[in-house]
Amino acid sequence: MKPLLEVRGLQKSFGGVRAVDRVSFALGEGEFLALIGPNGAGKSTCFNMVNGQLGADAGEVLLGGEAILGLAPRQIWRKGVGRTFQVAAIWGSLTVRENVQLALLSHAGEVFRFWRPAAERHRERALELLADVGMQAQAARPARELAYGDVKRVELAVALANEPRLLLMDEPTAGMAPRERNEIISLTKRLVRERGISVLFTEHSMDVVFAHADRIIVLARGQLIAEGDARAIQDDARVQEVYFGTGRSFRRPSA
Repeated sequence: MKPLLEVRGLQKSFGGVRAVDRVSFALGEGEFLALIGPNGAGKSTCFNMVNGQLGADAGEVLLGGEAILGLAPRQIWRKGVGRTFQVAAIWGSLTVRENVQLALLSHAGEVFRFWRPAAERHRERALELLADVGMQAQAARPARELAYGDVKRVELAVALANEPRLLLMDEPTAGMAPRERNEIISLTKRLVRERGISVLFTEHSMDVVFAHADRIIVLARGQLIAEGDARAIQDDARVQEVYFGTGRSFRRPSA
């Protein structure tokens, strides 16, 4: 599989603590890759360096062979990297449709063209994206009135408006019930597969990770300790050790 994203020897320290310690991995084109680890493992730090929100002490990040480490988040976004956040980031004062229209205006470089009426710009495309995520019927509602699961669907439509090559998703199911979180990940995986988008996501819910990730990479104390498919990670003794301590596993015992 041809890599879209390559992370090589990434390092970041805060004071005397090395949060990310020479982490290297690759994400293939069209791959759905989970980045997991216990609290304090370095997931968020690694994630935010890839996205440009944090600088790195050393290493490389390549997108399609192009170095992007050190670029600002907006520059990285312009190169085709979408982002969703653990706490969904949409405009509560706008309608559902207007949130997506704003993203489409930005993607088209039209945000600051104030002399042109914006209310109808990209309206149909916005409605198409909302239909894709099951939110077209609520297009005219103020976003502040939405239930949290619906906010996450709108955030996904906003991310797709940029037509990304790579989508970074930080805890996409945080705060959701089991059924709801599996629904949103199933929807996301279907939509990105249809569009050929690669996904790197962090996640605490192991049911989501094991059911949906094509491959999983595991961090602990800033270092990459394991990578593989769900079965390999479930059976990995070192992963079980850092999550649970010796003697437990991710697998439920047989009845």
